Amino acid sequence: MRPEILFPLFTPVSTLQGVGPRLSTLYEKLAGGRVLDLCWHLPVGLVDRRYSPTIADAISDRVATLKVTVSRHIPSPNRRSPYRVICHDLTGEMTLIFFHARGDYIMKLLPVGEDRIISGKLERFGDVLQMAHPDHMVPPNEEEDVKTVEPVYPLSAGVTLKPLSKAIKASLALAPVVPEWLDSSLKEQESWLDWHSCLQKVHHPQSEDELTAFSPYRKRLAYDELLANQLAISLVREQQTAAKGRIIKGDGSLRGKMLDILPFTLTGSQDQSIREVIADMESSNRMLRLVQGDVGSGKTAVALFPMLAAIESGFQAALMAPTEILARQHYKTLQPFAEKLGISVVILTGRDKGKARKAILESIADGSTQMVIGTHALFQDEIDFSDLALAVIDEQHRFGVHQRLSLARKGAGVDMLVMTATPIPRTLMLTAYGDMAVSRLTEKPAGRQPVDTRTVSVERINDVINGVARSLDQETKVYWVCPLVEDSDKSDLAAAEERYRELSERFGDRVGLVHGRMKGAEKNAVMEKFSKGNVDLLIATTVIEVGVDVPQATIMVIEHAERFGLAQLHQLRGRIGRGSEKSTCILMYQGPLGETSKARLKIMRDSDDGFVIAEEDLRLRGAGEVLGTRQSGLPEFKVADLACHGELLATARNDAKLIMDKDPTLQTPRGEALRTLLYLFERDTAVKYLKSG
Repeated sequence: MRPEILFPLFTPVSTLQGVGPRLSTLYEKLAGGRVLDLCWHLPVGLVDRRYSPTIADAISDRVATLKVTVSRHIPSPNRRSPYRVICHDLTGEMTLIFFHARGDYIMKLLPVGEDRIISGKLERFGDVLQMAHPDHMVPPNEEEDVKTVEPVYPLSAGVTLKPLSKAIKASLALAPVVPEWLDSSLKEQESWLDWHSCLQKVHHPQSEDELTAFSPYRKRLAYDELLANQLAISLVREQQTAAKGRIIKGDGSLRGKMLDILPFTLTGSQDQSIREVIADMESSNRMLRLVQGDVGSGKTAVALFPMLAAIESGFQAALMAPTEILARQHYKTLQPFAEKLGISVVILTGRDKGKARKAILESIADGSTQMVIGTHALFQDEIDFSDLALAVIDEQHRFGVHQRLSLARKGAGVDMLVMTATPIPRTLMLTAYGDMAVSRLTEKPAGRQPVDTRTVSVERINDVINGVARSLDQETKVYWVCPLVEDSDKSDLAAAEERYRELSERFGDRVGLVHGRMKGAEKNAVMEKFSKGNVDLLIATTVIEVGVDVPQATIMVIEHAERFGLAQLHQLRGRIGRGSEKSTCILMYQGPLGETSKARLKIMRDSDDGFVIAEEDLRLRGAGEVLGTRQSGLPEFKVADLACHGELLATARNDAKLIMDKDPTLQTPRGEALRTLLYLFERDTAVKYLKSG
């Protein structure tokens, strides 16, 4: 359903002239595999070739473009010596230097007696002006093509600037002129050009200022992206809330019993959040609410009470978690309460097979199961609920929008409660959820111990291992988290396996290993041994970030902490301090640290407030890295930088609201242009929901 005008942008980069299989693979790793991806691969620097002196006036250590005549060639006498070409103009001589050169090729480019335009960085060697490996060597009629400002792009292994620039130039030639989607008054107020012109301008910067997030061309493109984001959220939200809700008003019997058997007193913010959720359920509007709570703030308890309200009313409730470990953790927590309350609860994961699975599915379909806990398995087509009224989604940023909607469609007017323990700054909240109703848990349950956080250089790893040995002698359980290595699962795994081998030599069978590539059953078996068995030192990748509850674990070592996002470090640290014993988190870092890394580790030492940490991380590092992992589920922006474009986000949110008020199905001429915008920034999901609605 993508507009035909955008077809050229979604063709593979291999269709571009000069981009063969090798380059297309490299470009795909660097930026993406389509023409559009190269259009969004923006320059980070520039080379100004407009400085054009004579040889006598030329200043060294500058990029310059000179018109010279080739005097003579001096081939290299041996492999270690360079090939030299002597050139001159009316004011003097200079030397061009080539290492490992093919003489016949250089002779062809620079024939003796002919004029050439050369461009590159000038250097002086004694009194001799020279230029090593000029970037350009062309006939005089191409002088104006050379004396320009060239963009410099981010590169990666195997990718060089010239062919990449050529491919990007070819991609930009395919970018169409599209209908205008911006409000004319905003465009006039900001003095913005149209989308096509701005895209061309950002790839042809004429000054350092035009490379910044605040240049008018980048701001226009950033606004387009933020508008697409906010409009998509509004459209999906409309779809989620369009179905008529139903009034869910239980008699309070189960909730009353639950308060009596709860082994702790609800905190003030837990009580407030439960009241807000119940009020939403009792209204005739469909609920869509986010419960945002720091690590250990008691979100599961908050989810339980509305689930009980649904069951009191004769309906079913479901809780969906992103991993089997977390789903089983919830089941382990809730099942004893359900048993005391006389309600039936089952767990459904991808591991359940055969007759056992069939029996679970039948109990869900006939209504004999009132509470269902599970993973992605819950929204599969084969799952039929008797009468689902409430869906709770934990760590919801791990799920896509379509997965949330798939679960919501399992019943009539299903109320949706989503939860996250990942503290998200206000600006990121808006890009992920729009103005969704939010309940925040700001207190930690009684008995939670503060975690003593320390920073230690990796050079002192033997001291750390000796400290771990002393803790193990006192029957403490210890997490050892291995470093993120270049966003590579293989590298993470190699680091974890190496550390596992080393520590197993010293501590034997007391050491266990878990990582993301293990099968669920294997991973759960190791976690069970760590929780209740003889495994006391658990080596892990970040697979333990969410959903592991082992109160006996009071020590956590995180290697190369400087490579992790602050929010992720905070999540990991939240795995300890869950019992009554004092807990310690050791952040090992590789020096020397830059100022930003120092500031980030200092925040971890000084604060245990996840919201403070998240806001500070956004300020220090920008939105692109704030969660430290691409699996965060938050939108990745190509142009917009939330640390710089916060005001644009607010404007885009207001603009999206006005659009939805005036043209909720995007049928007007501007609406059609906005559909193009949504496809251009790949918010296709929202358009599909618009069509289905």
